[in-house]
Amino acid sequence: MEVTEEVLTRVVERHSSKQLGGRPWPRLTYDEALRRFGTDKPDLRFGLELVDLGGVLASTQFGVFQAALASGGQVKALRYPGGAALSRKEIDDLAVLAREFGAKGMAWLLVESAARVDPSVQSYPVADLAIRSPIAKFLAMEELAAIVRETGAEAGDLIAFVADRPRVVAAALGRLRVEIGRRLGLANPGVLHFCWITDFPLVEWNEEEGRWEAVHHPFTMPHPEDLPLLESDPGRVRALCYDVVSNGLEMASGSIRIHRADIQARVFQLLGISEKVQRERFGHMLDAFQFGAPPHGGIAPGIERLIMQMLDTENIREVMAFPKMGGGTDPMMGAPSPVDEAQLRELHLQVVYPPKKLGG
Repeated sequence: MEVTEEVLTRVVERHSSKQLGGRPWPRLTYDEALRRFGTDKPDLRFGLELVDLGGVLASTQFGVFQAALASGGQVKALRYPGGAALSRKEIDDLAVLAREFGAKGMAWLLVESAARVDPSVQSYPVADLAIRSPIAKFLAMEELAAIVRETGAEAGDLIAFVADRPRVVAAALGRLRVEIGRRLGLANPGVLHFCWITDFPLVEWNEEEGRWEAVHHPFTMPHPEDLPLLESDPGRVRALCYDVVSNGLEMASGSIRIHRADIQARVFQLLGISEKVQRERFGHMLDAFQFGAPPHGGIAPGIERLIMQMLDTENIREVMAFPKMGGGTDPMMGAPSPVDEAQLRELHLQVVYPPKKLGG
């Protein structure tokens, strides 16, 4: 990680006019990144961190928030500086964006100066502020005051809420944060702010298929101290892997690999790979581990992604030497190209045109 940080820093210093966000690069765990920014690819050029309101709303009587917390979910908020000036349609557009990322909706509060609020509009006083919102009447005055305090909201701000499962809350508010930063021009285009993301979960549960699957790949080494949890509580096992992120984009990904046959077999079993399949597909690797393969690992930087950010282009094909076209064609190589009969026989393939059922 130290070598990677030094190499990428020198590349930017020598070949770009952009400024670096600072050394050493911040190191955030996966859980911390999701908790603070809603994503494992955070843009650190601006703040606007997510605020967990589960504590101050623990006894709330507002049904939506109460149901989310009772089911093990979260209620989190995001401050939109100056957002109180948004029209109702603009607020609704933010709610649409939140729904695109899985949220059922987005609640909101407008924070205004009590001295300037229109007396004909219903509002709720909090110190020298006035709160306007369709949900304000369902919240106790102590809860409104705590929300303002916890989010750091000031007169003229909007507070956006999402109440749902943790993954949905993170995805929706994380995307809203990026959109707010874009609208307000908070991300300095002249800065590359690198950071490390570490301690990713080893596996995640696939609800559709009813099984555990690897977050990175099946060969990532679990944290040694988490090995006792591999069978009893797999979702809590952390992996020895690490990503480089810059301005909200993954720049490099790496890991320490499993080098012990017993640990690799346990991970395969967790992923539903039977002993028979383990021997058929990975027997050579498991046998090699028995002879004392050393610890090994590495990292793969995305060079085109780095150049893309250095040159301020959002289309990666603009910085690739031989890019594929939008349809997957490669004009330089003439691909895709015709395949002759000898090649088809070698691969045991047959071209059937017009299409018909196999065996027909």
